[in-house]
Amino acid sequence: MAAPTGISLRCLGYARQWFCFRRHRFIIVPNRRHSVSESGVLYLLNKRGILKDAFPDTAGQLQLPMLLESGSQTVYCGFDPTAESLHVGNLLAIIGLLHFRSAGHNAIALIGGATARIGDPSGKATERETLSEKSIEQNTRGIRDCLERIFTNHELYSPRNSKKPLGTVNILNNASWYRGIDVVEFLSTVGRHFRMGTLLSRHSVQSRLKSAEGMSLTEFSYQIFQAYDFYHLNQHHDCRIQLGGTDQLGNLMSGYEFIHKVTEQQVFGLTIPLVTTSTGDKLGKTAGNAVWLNRDKTSPFELYQYFVRQLDSNAQRYLKLFTFLPLPEIEHIMDQHGREPEKRGAQKRLAAEVTKLVHGKEGLESAKRCTNALYQSSLDALEKMTDEELQELFREAPFYELLLEPGTSVLDMCRKASAIPDGARGYQMITDGGVWLNHARVTSPEQVLIPGQHILNNGLTLIRIGKKNFYIVKWLRL
Repeated sequence: MAAPTGISLRCLGYARQWFCFRRHRFIIVPNRRHSVSESGVLYLLNKRGILKDAFPDTAGQLQLPMLLESGSQTVYCGFDPTAESLHVGNLLAIIGLLHFRSAGHNAIALIGGATARIGDPSGKATERETLSEKSIEQNTRGIRDCLERIFTNHELYSPRNSKKPLGTVNILNNASWYRGIDVVEFLSTVGRHFRMGTLLSRHSVQSRLKSAEGMSLTEFSYQIFQAYDFYHLNQHHDCRIQLGGTDQLGNLMSGYEFIHKVTEQQVFGLTIPLVTTSTGDKLGKTAGNAVWLNRDKTSPFELYQYFVRQLDSNAQRYLKLFTFLPLPEIEHIMDQHGREPEKRGAQKRLAAEVTKLVHGKEGLESAKRCTNALYQSSLDALEKMTDEELQELFREAPFYELLLEPGTSVLDMCRKASAIPDGARGYQMITDGGVWLNHARVTSPEQVLIPGQHILNNGLTLIRIGKKNFYIVKWLRL
């Protein structure tokens, strides 16, 4: 009986099951002699909806589950540095690695410093823009920082559902093993193991060959390089499992076939589902703009609000996918949410867990301060905010440093901050009630600024003109 989309464990009436693979889908087959522990990592990932496809389809009965239960294994997932930061769309792959690590297995996050120069054609309608070596190095630093931060936060803050010690985690760069490789030698020793018919049959290749732009030789070779990465990690780190998105299935197949031909060793590929919004867009993409995992591109507040705003229909699924909360606790959260959906308790817990994983407890506290300052008009929260938080919260707001001179009035400040026009029109905007300082309306242009009221204890003033135009003033004292 084939499993439906995702991987169903609706038990077929059996207390325990084991896994085999057919047509790249997990199938649950009853077996009295062999069973997969219901506390095992495959069972857990399956219950949470994190696993979708598997390769090879002829992996046989129990091979991968038994391998994982036989002792600590090594699992890897690759991330090409095509931008300075990873985004929410990459987060599920990282979480997949962390679940393996929590189960005592070793995780490798591979940064594709070399393959970024090739460009993965998977899921792309046109060829990626060529990146300079300087850009790749800069992007690699940003992605390494991102991965290190998430791995550290997971170890510090995520609940442990296993008694096994955490596995190791390594961040590697494939540029380190391609340096110095001779292209003729590479084609002679590696290229001869790949068959053109098989490479051409991949979906990522077929879709591009049928397009108007076609496909370059550079892009076509990408799957060979990814296959070699898997082989290198297998030989040097005893890695036998590769994790990737559903669009990576063809590349995973190439890696399996190459390793099997050269070493006759059995290796495995697992893919995670493509997570989309209710409109069918990739999660993390909003009007063409990614929700990033590095603070300088998407603040903790913006990340927090992204998940707070998720629909009720997504809440339970995303809690299973993007948090490490035990499943019974998620059921309890959803029960409470069902009774009081207007409080958005499920979304708030989801947002808190994701923000804490990505930015740590300080990042979560920052997100909550910004939320209270903006949506609750909390003067206390506004007063505790740093310059950085204010600029993140009001990312488009002009930021001014002004000298606080005796007798400075509301009108003086607004004009120096270019918040109102000069002359009578700007004066009237204040008297008509169109100006707010620190969430409080002001109507007297000649009012001298009062510390503690107009100037917060952190030396800042937040000006709002109308409903949406903000200005931030940092005061420098004489």
